[in-house]
Amino acid sequence: MTSLRRAGALLSACMLAASLAACGSPEPAEQGSGTLTVFAAASLRQAFTELAGTFEEQHPGTTVVLNFAGSSDLATQILEGAPADSFASADTANMDKLRAASLLSGRPVDFATNVLTIAVPPENPAGISSFADLARPGATVVACAPQVPCGAAAEKAAAAAGTRLAPASEESSVTDVLGKILSGEADAGLVYATDAKAAAGKVRSVPFAESGAAVNTYPIAAVGSGTRQDLAAGFIGLVTGSEGRRILGAARFGQPCGPSA
Repeated sequence: MTSLRRAGALLSACMLAASLAACGSPEPAEQGSGTLTVFAAASLRQAFTELAGTFEEQHPGTTVVLNFAGSSDLATQILEGAPADSFASADTANMDKLRAASLLSGRPVDFATNVLTIAVPPENPAGISSFADLARPGATVVACAPQVPCGAAAEKAAAAAGTRLAPASEESSVTDVLGKILSGEADAGLVYATDAKAAAGKVRSVPFAESGAAVNTYPIAAVGSGTRQDLAAGFIGLVTGSEGRRILGAARFGQPCGPSA
């Protein structure tokens, strides 16, 4: 009888476990740890620095290493073998370079949009009030190089405005353009609205209608097939989730429309 009682108890325990599993009994979530390396467009610095802090709080023992630069420079670094677990680009063209080279471990997800604005010193000494003013003789204007997403957007905006730009210098990232304005080396520069917001008080933003013809869409994807892919997927989930949308929205990024890349 004792053996039968033991067998019955064991059977009951197994049935209870099966019942709990069938009802979706929660299991402790696995907490990944280690170092997650994220390559991100320079315009994402403020938002991704905050998101990285949030991710580290959610994943104790994890350190997020952020590498910010122009998207074309970042794509080149990854193509040349630089270790990255995730890549967030300011355009789809540079993400497509990695996809063509079979360096992505998942499908890119569009998570934000951005538009250009004209950044001028607070006193606006050149009196810039429109996109056409950027072509005015005597105005020192800086922009991103054409291969950089903000430079490609500037060319689209110029075409929409019917204006030919002749920048005094072409920079490798939008933060370099902003730096020229902050240092007093230029009268105006084409930067993202998000960068102008981050520098509010140090520069003045001059919006222009033609910016709508050059909206940049930002995709993010996991890179390679290393041991940090679980962390990369988690970070992408944070960026594309409600908290990511909140932080990006506060930085003045827009939300993408339509299906992901």
